[in-house]
Amino acid sequence: MSQTAEDQQAGGEVDALYAESHEWKINVGDETIHAKRMEGRFRTLKWWAASSWLLFFFGPYLRWNGNQAILFDIPGRQYHIFDITILPQDVWMLSLVLLFLAILLAVVTTLIGRAYCGFFCFQTIWVDVFTWLEEKFEGSPAKRKKLDKAPFSLEKITIKLKKHLLWVLISMLTGLTFVAWFTDVYQLWVDYFTLSASSTEWGVLALFTVGTYVLAGFLREQTCFWLCPYARIQAVMLDRESMIPTYDFNRGEPRGRLKKGKTIEGNGDCIDCNQCVAVCPTGVDIRGGLDEGCITCALCIDACDSVMDKIKKPHGLIRYESIDALEGKVVMPLMKRPRVLVYFVIMSIAFVGIIYGLMNISGLDIKVLHERQPLFVQLSSGAIQNKYELKILNKTHDTMSVTIATEGLDGVELVGADEPFLARPGKVTPYTVYLRMPRRALESSSMPVYFTLVGVEQPELSAKYKSMFLGPR
Repeated sequence: MSQTAEDQQAGGEVDALYAESHEWKINVGDETIHAKRMEGRFRTLKWWAASSWLLFFFGPYLRWNGNQAILFDIPGRQYHIFDITILPQDVWMLSLVLLFLAILLAVVTTLIGRAYCGFFCFQTIWVDVFTWLEEKFEGSPAKRKKLDKAPFSLEKITIKLKKHLLWVLISMLTGLTFVAWFTDVYQLWVDYFTLSASSTEWGVLALFTVGTYVLAGFLREQTCFWLCPYARIQAVMLDRESMIPTYDFNRGEPRGRLKKGKTIEGNGDCIDCNQCVAVCPTGVDIRGGLDEGCITCALCIDACDSVMDKIKKPHGLIRYESIDALEGKVVMPLMKRPRVLVYFVIMSIAFVGIIYGLMNISGLDIKVLHERQPLFVQLSSGAIQNKYELKILNKTHDTMSVTIATEGLDGVELVGADEPFLARPGKVTPYTVYLRMPRRALESSSMPVYFTLVGVEQPELSAKYKSMFLGPR
């Protein structure tokens, strides 16, 4: 193909973009946004990120040692993650996890904007899936708008009914999957199909079905505009050095349309085709600067790069860049900024705490309560006796036999622990034991003693607790 023919073809493609550009305008909630889909590296990245939600759908079906691999058993106050069982006594680790994730969100937003919203958010991903299905049933954005305005007919009702039926099925699957994280998934399916599920299970299923259907199918970008608090607080996290999808006004202005496929001398590289607006799922114009509706999905970069290819201009008119960099100011490296460093220090502390907790978490735990009334008893033999109540916690899935021993005191006798105790799975089992010691062996009125708990079937599981042996002054 000759150079002239190529230019004519490029000009024809750009004219086609202009022909549809009048259809796009900033969304103010008075109509449905039908975003155009365009291939590109960020669209591909978006689909890969969306695939991470497959873990949400299929995670409850994973099995580990015959049990559900991940199960949040709220009624039983237990959280099972493969071989790890976390009970209320270990809730401090959950607090550290939440702190770590919150600071991570702040770090990501400070560095590259609302990347979570654009690539990982539940709302964003489900809207993307719903609109993808909508395009399969109703066609391109222009056809969808035309269909919306068309009078009701058998064909329109059939198309809409198929689309909404599939939306409802996906919404129901979403609700059922959410419930499955909190109970045995296979029994849950049986309960639903036999109509024997609890009112809570039916209620959560209904709530998530309706919520997903309404939020992803109807409210869409309006959720990001008006319901999501993150859109409001992002301004606190972003600054002029944050790397976000940005329009290069130095290169693009003054913008102007092509004439016969040719740029006009004096105009910038932006040809005002509005494709960056057309692909935006929230309908914002990136050329107007940072907008609270921008979820930094970077689809506008794909759109602009494709247009630059057509008019033979370099990529990057819209790109990840900071405002200060566009204005030619010296920008401090992202990882050397004080705020980012503070975030990383907090994240590191939380991460170390989580790792420490996971490495030291045991399948057994013991607490020892010393009898306070009386603190000690002097027997007829002259020996001093202390009474203790043991709280044995079995964090495993099976009933376990455990033995109790003491150390740290010479000449002490443990009474009431001759036989192994049974520890119920996921429960605190109380037992009472006594320590006796000749009075002449007492070195002071208060001496430390250690109770050691060891599993009979699993000797590698053990726990130790420090208490005190008390006697007369």
